[in-house]
Amino acid sequence: MSDAYCLDCKHNTEVVLDHSAGVTVCSECSLVLESHSIDETSEWRTFANESGDNDPVRVGGPTNILLNDGGLSTVISKPNGVTSDFLSSSLGRWQNRGSNPDRSLILAFKTIATMCDRIVLVMSEKWKNYDFALKLDSFRKALLIHDQLGLVATIKDRANEIFKKVEDQKSSRGRNQDAILAACLYIACRQEDKPRTVKEICSVANGATKKEIGRAKEYIVKQLELEMGQSVEMGTIHAGDFMRRFCSNLGMANQTVKAAQESVQKSEEFDIRRSPISIAAAIIYIVTQLSDDKKPLKDVAIATGVAEGTIRNSYKDLYPHLTKIIPTWYAQEEDIKNLSSP
Repeated sequence: MSDAYCLDCKHNTEVVLDHSAGVTVCSECSLVLESHSIDETSEWRTFANESGDNDPVRVGGPTNILLNDGGLSTVISKPNGVTSDFLSSSLGRWQNRGSNPDRSLILAFKTIATMCDRIVLVMSEKWKNYDFALKLDSFRKALLIHDQLGLVATIKDRANEIFKKVEDQKSSRGRNQDAILAACLYIACRQEDKPRTVKEICSVANGATKKEIGRAKEYIVKQLELEMGQSVEMGTIHAGDFMRRFCSNLGMANQTVKAAQESVQKSEEFDIRRSPISIAAAIIYIVTQLSDDKKPLKDVAIATGVAEGTIRNSYKDLYPHLTKIIPTWYAQEEDIKNLSSP
């Protein structure tokens, strides 16, 4: 209903806009004021006249250039409010039996998207058993859990693109599909400068082990190099890439986080032959021991995903250089020397 000027009534009246018929009718004299009008409102999935309510879902999603048909396919579904319908069920089965070249791609893309979101549930169940997680308020904990993987749409799209290139070569048949998809996601994170640990990817990889994901990664990189004729740029992993996320997992104060980040940058000046993730975990443990809010080694291991023994060994390698790594504004040299030797 809206107001418009009626030529028959000679004044403004309420008019009825009939979008299905494309006409505008005066509510007082029933004069058709406009016919064959174009409905400029949003188009919805429900087109049946007997439907009493509008389905608040837009028609379809955006096109996908990675699919042969662009993702613009037709799906036969059951009518609204009908639990079982023989005709629609039969047509749906016949449609599924038809050859669809994009079926495997669509399933793979859905699996990648599921892996990106599954870490939220994994971490929420994992943190229920640890005391340090109970100290965080529910809102902050929800943000931190969601940030564990935090894969944005660009990374998902990159992972889909990598899998598409591998699938086009028809050389991945017979291999562990879950490991292939997890490796695509791992490579996409590296290429988008948002690296994640293999352990984080493994936790959502449908049972694929770290060893299987590592082999799949090497296989995918080799296939991409054969296709492009050049080496694949993976990006260099630094300990600082994981620092803010690990510190957030522990709920560390801002000053402590800042000290940890500066310490990681200075540690790169020394020949510490440890993985960046192990160095990040060891520095977090050292910095927290110099603060009022000391974190147990067990909590640091949980938040970083690094074993306690690995953190201790990295601590031993860092210990001779601590006076040059820890910033002076955060801790005095005497305090650093008073740290217990590993």
